[in-house]
Amino acid sequence: MVKGLKKVLSAIMMGVMAGSILTGCGGSSDSSASGNGSSVTLTFGSHQSGLPTSGVVQDLAKEFEKETGIKIDFQISPDAQWRDLLKVKLDSGEAPDIFCADADPLNLVTRVNPEKYCVDVTDQEWVSRMDPNVIPSISYNDKVYGITFPGKKMYFYVYNKEIFEKLGLEIPKTYEEFKNVCQKIKDSGTTPIYEGTQNGWHQVLPLFETGAMYQAKHPDLYEKLNKNEVDLDSVPELLTIIKELKEFSELGFYGDDYLSNSVENAKEAMANGNVAMFMAESAWRDEVKADFPDFDVSKLGIFTMPWGDNQTIGVNPASNAYFINKNGKNVDAALKFFEFLAKPENLQKRLDGQPGLSEVCWPEIKSKYSDEDQAYIDSLEKGMVVQAGVKYVDSQWMEVGKDLESMYTGAMTPEQVLQTIIDRRTEQANLQKDEYWTK
Repeated sequence: MVKGLKKVLSAIMMGVMAGSILTGCGGSSDSSASGNGSSVTLTFGSHQSGLPTSGVVQDLAKEFEKETGIKIDFQISPDAQWRDLLKVKLDSGEAPDIFCADADPLNLVTRVNPEKYCVDVTDQEWVSRMDPNVIPSISYNDKVYGITFPGKKMYFYVYNKEIFEKLGLEIPKTYEEFKNVCQKIKDSGTTPIYEGTQNGWHQVLPLFETGAMYQAKHPDLYEKLNKNEVDLDSVPELLTIIKELKEFSELGFYGDDYLSNSVENAKEAMANGNVAMFMAESAWRDEVKADFPDFDVSKLGIFTMPWGDNQTIGVNPASNAYFINKNGKNVDAALKFFEFLAKPENLQKRLDGQPGLSEVCWPEIKSKYSDEDQAYIDSLEKGMVVQAGVKYVDSQWMEVGKDLESMYTGAMTPEQVLQTIIDRRTEQANLQKDEYWTK
């Protein structure tokens, strides 16, 4: 199976190797590297979304090089290819010295097999300073293997207050209110919602970020799902939301060309007032400000997504994390880089230099939430998102995005979308020989 996967991804790997030649010292690290750092080049492999688009990590790497003489060679791959490519590189012994991976308690082992491929960093001083809530995402068998920086993720609808005020609209708290708001915005000649369907992952958020609502209505839901005592069809609100998404597309609330929209273009659409809402994290507004400095970002507010009458906030404690290749030649140098990134002054630079980040998962660094946002967030019930609490959901995220796209084009029904998600969970559980499915 690994050989087959290697053949499929060989072209990708050749492309990445070519990219490495263009960006500096590529491939493996200098085998003659010495402890003084002057001849060490650390390779750092990541997917696009694993590194902030602002370049703050690369800037920190340059400071690290100036301080230690140790260079960092970044090798960045497309998001859609990275998970499979990283597995191939790890299995073939060609993984970079440091690699980025999406980390959560449910999927860490299948993604990076930490005991086999990652350096145990449990005894590093900085581990004790991270938010305890993120430790399970980078740990296995009571050992910590990675370092992570983004704080908990919470998605909202970022909305244009000016458009709402002009049309006399209130923040919607139910699906029907949401639908009425969108209809009035559409009737005024503005597209109600920008949906970045081209990215694949964005349209999936309403299904699983509403996990706090599911848990409130169905006690012990995640435990029952993980023990295969119930399946996702026992959560009627999930199918309801899928149907609501279809209805919104049919009502034209995403605009005419939403199937070709990309998340990257949402900032321009919001800054130009062409759309009224976009689903993002609170600090996404700072990204808009960074790209469009003349735009008054105070015009943008947030409200929780009211799909299925939801009035909770989904919290995702997991994020991407960095790991050190256990079989690499420069483990000590990589540990020095992690120690450098964990310095308080560099944590602050990370937060300040990443406009789309509201907080880092290091309690010693104050968050960027405004008093207004913090008060709103504090007023709502919160709970863990589905993908961080239920097995075999996050691993099929991109496929679910394609399913929803098929639904929008009429190739699938909402019921078929749900059943496909259920079938994939069963298939993945059996492949993993999950005891609750194979007993």
